[in-house]
Amino acid sequence: MIEKQITPSLADDGQIRSLYETAFPAEEQIPYEDLKRLMVEMPLDFTAYYEGEEFLGFTIVYPRKAFNWFWYFAVREEFRGQGRGQQILTRLLERYREKMNILDMESPTQVCDNMEQRRRRHAFYLRNGFCDTGVGKSFDGVDMTILKQGEGAFTLHDYETVLGELRSFWSAMPEEEQKPYLTERPS
Repeated sequence: MIEKQITPSLADDGQIRSLYETAFPAEEQIPYEDLKRLMVEMPLDFTAYYEGEEFLGFTIVYPRKAFNWFWYFAVREEFRGQGRGQQILTRLLERYREKMNILDMESPTQVCDNMEQRRRRHAFYLRNGFCDTGVGKSFDGVDMTILKQGEGAFTLHDYETVLGELRSFWSAMPEEEQKPYLTERPS
């Protein structure tokens, strides 16, 4: 497996953008052009994974002092269930083994159209050493749950802090373009 660091110019690759825009619900996406801008402003580790010339998927990690935020992780649909996601996650966990790793995902217990997909994703992370933190939040009617891997505690305050940091990087963005994922609303 080949890893390639993605820069804003490499992010123009249509396959990467297409996977980003199809693998995550719209309410969890930052407009792709804003994501490219964040790559310049934030210390993001945006990595694409290939088998030979074949694009498999990507990860975006926000490394922080106390923990690493596994922000986005996607594998192309035709490669899911074949161990590619497992290989990518294993590499990612090895790279970030020095600190606790955190991710948020759609709650596997919220009644929704893709409940089975959420349960499979949750089980995948549990099999790979993550555990539920008991921390979560609702954004525009989508319940998010926080998983962690590694030693240490993770609190709602920690979650609000990292979301606040993410918001601050694009606070100049016009309000109508802000996504609910980072714009909290009561549910």
